[in-house]
Amino acid sequence: MTAGHPTGARDLAPVIVWFRQDLRLSDNPALHAAAAAGRPVIPLYILDRESAGAWAPGGASRWWLHHSLEALSRSLASQGLRLVLRRGAAGPVLERLIAETGARGVYWNRLYEPWAIRRDDAIRAALQAAGVAIESFNAALLFEPWEIATKGGAPYRVFTPFWRACLAAEPPAPPLPVPAFAGPAAAATVESETLDTWALLPVAPDWAGGLRAAWQPGEAAAQRLLRGFLETGLAGYEAERDRPDLVSTSRLSPYLHFGEIGPRQVWHAIYGLSAVGDGEADAGPRKFLAELGWREFSYHLLHHFPDLTEAPLQPRFADFPWEENPEALRVWQQGKTGYPFVDAGMRQLWQTGWMHNRLRMVTASFLVKHLLIPWQDGAAWFWDTLVDADLANNSGGWQWVAGCGADGAPYFRIFNPVAQGEKFDPQGEYVRRYVPELAGLPDRWIHRPWEAPPEVLHAAGVRLGESYPRPVVDHAAARRAALAAYEAVKGG
Repeated sequence: MTAGHPTGARDLAPVIVWFRQDLRLSDNPALHAAAAAGRPVIPLYILDRESAGAWAPGGASRWWLHHSLEALSRSLASQGLRLVLRRGAAGPVLERLIAETGARGVYWNRLYEPWAIRRDDAIRAALQAAGVAIESFNAALLFEPWEIATKGGAPYRVFTPFWRACLAAEPPAPPLPVPAFAGPAAAATVESETLDTWALLPVAPDWAGGLRAAWQPGEAAAQRLLRGFLETGLAGYEAERDRPDLVSTSRLSPYLHFGEIGPRQVWHAIYGLSAVGDGEADAGPRKFLAELGWREFSYHLLHHFPDLTEAPLQPRFADFPWEENPEALRVWQQGKTGYPFVDAGMRQLWQTGWMHNRLRMVTASFLVKHLLIPWQDGAAWFWDTLVDADLANNSGGWQWVAGCGADGAPYFRIFNPVAQGEKFDPQGEYVRRYVPELAGLPDRWIHRPWEAPPEVLHAAGVRLGESYPRPVVDHAAARRAALAAYEAVKGG
């Protein structure tokens, strides 16, 4: 018998389930294991900005987090559990809660960001030394980063062989149901902060109206979105996924980031509909799974190359002659570059906290190749404005577009924003939605208003340089400058 614990008391000592980016009840291995232990369960969320440092959630992510935690709290309450909220450095917060409650175990699902790995390793060592049991699980990935490797044991740096290896591996385990909680409630008398005191929502000004109109965070909303996509969007995904003027994608990315739905749940939902073979009918499911694979690839890269967030994966790009141009960065952020397709994407981002993936590539290419502004500046802006701001995806995606990452698009591939708009928004509906000052232009000129005849501009109420800006750079000249800059590092 341990000192300080009467006979039998230790057996009823509670366990803490530390929620992080796994804000759901179903397919939550940490929560499931804690429930199976038969002990009182204390659900805990820690707002740990201190450990995250520069990678603390941005403005849009904080908005989502507030509402996601509200939804999680309601879900837990339906199971007779109360979510405890604490803020501060996670290690001391956990130590205090353990001292308050006599908890003898902490369960969590693993994170893969470098700062989180360092923090969690330190917490594990400290708590285990104090006699507290620690159990961690995989709730965020299809495969652990150390499970997929080349024949030589190295991490993959090219997507296609990586994904081929994933598909050849043992399939991910089936998702877990919502667990049953047999033990007595433990958190009813535990002190908890309130979401309102965390000030996660914007107030002065309240810029989140577009987010509220576009999104409903939470596990239930994620499941509804998945079901709707499987019923109406999956079959046409291969053909329509690049069309931002259509409802052509799943929009599950923020739910995956916050763990309101898990990749195993998506994987098995798709395989439940189809064997996902090589037939034409399987093109949509197969392509959608590959996009889930790109998410997986980014996480594996970040795990193996933790400098991915700041430094180019291809070392020669460390000497790339980037330019410092605050004014050009500002007009890009505000969607005032004079290129309608680019501006529509940037305004969609600001209004809704999300941007169609085709536009993520086009707007990122414009910043790094038309304006020669460092990709890190673009990644920082996306980090603050995306509701699905995900360190692995954001860093990997920007490096891919900049041509300096793993499996990167060649630097000399420079998206023509006019051609991209005409191909993927042929009637200009996407541009008209987010750049309404151009709504009156005919389809022929909607992506190139500076070439429209004066009478057409006048009839549409467009005054170039006043109601809508002229192009901030000439595409052809910018392309030549970008290729010249690339020559400086090409042989590195």
